[in-house]
Amino acid sequence: MARDARVGCALDQPVGTRLARQIPLPLAAGDGEQRIVVGNANEPVLRACQDAANWPFRTALLSGPRRSGRSLIARWFMESGQGHAIDDAEDADEAEIFHAWNRAQTGNVPLLIIGRPVPDVWSVRLPDLRSRLSPALNLAIGEPDDAMLAALIEAHARQRGLVLGEGATTYLVPRCTRSFAGVEELVARIDRISLERKSSATLAIWREALSRPRGPVQDGPK
Repeated sequence: MARDARVGCALDQPVGTRLARQIPLPLAAGDGEQRIVVGNANEPVLRACQDAANWPFRTALLSGPRRSGRSLIARWFMESGQGHAIDDAEDADEAEIFHAWNRAQTGNVPLLIIGRPVPDVWSVRLPDLRSRLSPALNLAIGEPDDAMLAALIEAHARQRGLVLGEGATTYLVPRCTRSFAGVEELVARIDRISLERKSSATLAIWREALSRPRGPVQDGPK
């Protein structure tokens, strides 16, 4: 995972997506590059972020499933010069969010606010902030389809330096938990079993990883 707060973000695209030519990303120097896999679940969000200048009151609220890359999108949004972002908004000082909203209006700088995985869990207590956020654009990351699940498996394996072998995604995608967190946990289990066995990630290890109980991923952006 990234060790530098200024690490750059890049995009991975499953075959067939058209977003690659539409979102140029600045890549910071260093060895900790994070990659955003682009697919059915997040492509509409990324397209909307490209059009941030036209958001209602220059503000959007982003939600999404656990481990869906909300924090990476926030980082990309800022690094690519789209605007300012506030992550974990439900834990932030609401007065500070209110001031950030005002700065978005006076400075004409779009503001992306990232909340909890489940929409509507964040209950805004400050009446003035609640009224200002009510007309904001609501963006939501969906669940990944087969093509995106395959791309996520490959991306997590590459990040770990794990060679899965030919046919891995064809075998794993129909059998895995169909969520961002599920495929990340699956690759982590495959990696862990491979290290325990001091063996490459073979079909037998894929099967064992699929049968083992799921466990939470401990680190990395949400």
